[in-house]
Amino acid sequence: MPQSHTSAADSKPAASSGGVQSLERAFDMLERMADAGGEVGLSELSSSSGLPLPTIHRLMRTLVACGYVRQQPNRRYALGPRLIRLGESSARLLGTWARPYLTRLVEETGETANMALLDGDEIVYVAQVPSKHSMRMFTEVGRRVLPHSTGVGKALLAYTPPAEVRALLARTGMPAATDKTITTPEVFLEALEAVRRAGYAVDDNEQEIGVRCLAVSVPNSPTAAAISISGPAGRVTEEATEKIVPILQGIAQELSATLASAGPQNG
Repeated sequence: MPQSHTSAADSKPAASSGGVQSLERAFDMLERMADAGGEVGLSELSSSSGLPLPTIHRLMRTLVACGYVRQQPNRRYALGPRLIRLGESSARLLGTWARPYLTRLVEETGETANMALLDGDEIVYVAQVPSKHSMRMFTEVGRRVLPHSTGVGKALLAYTPPAEVRALLARTGMPAATDKTITTPEVFLEALEAVRRAGYAVDDNEQEIGVRCLAVSVPNSPTAAAISISGPAGRVTEEATEKIVPILQGIAQELSATLASAGPQNG
């Protein structure tokens, strides 16, 4: 999912129309740190944002004092632990908003529906509505898994630049959950290309033998998010996939509109 940032120049009109420029810049710094893997140097932030070093230093000093950033022994800056509480609370709220849409997914497909986010290098499941069938899936709210073995992971990384995908895989490794798990960066990048062509991702016995998952990203989500259905391979067949994918895509679009309407309001 493509990411974009406003430049320092771009933030000035927003500030003059009611925004607070220093606040906008502080949040922009946090976003840039997250995109860089959570730890950066002042010169990197200055280069990517276009802001002068003294301005960056003042912003970082304030964020450190508030606990949202911490300075490492190597003098680089890392996202701070106080952000965890904010992230957990927002993830719960996002799951609450998604639940009616996941319920519809279950009603229309008959399979368990999930919502997941990309949190750092991991996938975290933030909402789930179980199928009425008795088969229990490996997924549960709060569970964290690596992206390379999941449909939601493929959906979330499909439009990430290959170099960034390789860097993520180098950090996490690619352990095999089953004998179907993709374990090399080259094959995983080919799988992402297939996602871009098809418009949806598949986990075919890659996380759990006997289970297939179909996933799509939520367009224009404020944070990278995907929804999926999980079911036994005997039910989530190729024929079923043709019927389920349009339902997934339509509900993802509707959820996207809901998340957009919950965003900043002018007043």
